[in-house]
Amino acid sequence: MIRHFLDFERPIAELESKIEELRHLSTTGEINIADEVGRLENTANRLLRQVYARLTPWQKVQVARHPERPHCLDYLGGLITEFVPLAGDRAFAEDTAVIGGIGRFRGRSVVALGTEKGADTEARLRHNFGMAKPEGYRKARRLMRLAERFGLPVLTFVDTNGAFPGIDAEARGQAEAIARAIETCLDIKVPLVASVIGEGGSGGAIALAAGNTVLMLEHAIYSVITPEGCSAILWRDGEHTQEAAEALRLTAQDLLRLGVVDRIVPEPLGGGASGRRSTRLCVHCSAWRGAFCGPNAGKNSSRWGSAGSKELGH
Repeated sequence: MIRHFLDFERPIAELESKIEELRHLSTTGEINIADEVGRLENTANRLLRQVYARLTPWQKVQVARHPERPHCLDYLGGLITEFVPLAGDRAFAEDTAVIGGIGRFRGRSVVALGTEKGADTEARLRHNFGMAKPEGYRKARRLMRLAERFGLPVLTFVDTNGAFPGIDAEARGQAEAIARAIETCLDIKVPLVASVIGEGGSGGAIALAAGNTVLMLEHAIYSVITPEGCSAILWRDGEHTQEAAEALRLTAQDLLRLGVVDRIVPEPLGGGASGRRSTRLCVHCSAWRGAFCGPNAGKNSSRWGSAGSKELGH
């Protein structure tokens, strides 16, 4: 499978292309070029480490949106066994942007849900690019209350650039649905472990991420608005997205310092897209600690009273 390279990874892409050319030559002739291939691979790995060691906030945004990055369904398929999906909000309709159901996490029963962007064009259209409508958030509330009734921990996987902004969604009470979902996150008496696995945008993300324990992947982002939206509002154009990304403090490292997230989950070199299995394994270990071994169970609403105030001196 050909890897999709981001703009700032272009030098690495050129090296990878040369390596593939040399490998093709070595299979069609008698020339032994293993040493040259090894040298180029070492150079590419060294360059990759250097690039990812100093990513800017805007580059982190691009990594978080990488089309080959694992999505919610990948985590559900890799971490949750015997998963039984549950559909509908019992009021209006089913929303495929929010996936949820009951399953087993290392043999323990849990309720797992999250926002799904989709891995290809057909899936993205089917899941509405991960932008949930009111019925999606009401379904999430229903599943969280179901978990509370049966004493099951809740695991959420957040990857959305925000709630769906359409007129029909607003007419059906989008803001109220998001607010009620956040209220339910804070109110339920069972552990809720939220993992920001890609893009955590605005209230659409907070509606599933106001947990007892909040995990965030190393190259994920989490903010009140997208850099593009911030640039459009503050500068009236789209030319200041990099400046907006820096001002928003949307990286995992910034949010850990501010106390918004509890733990950063390391990603393989090159981001989650380069090692899906190892990324799921890291989330697996951290989620287990949060759901069954964490100190914050039952203290959800109180922990959020001081979130974001650490660096502000409060």
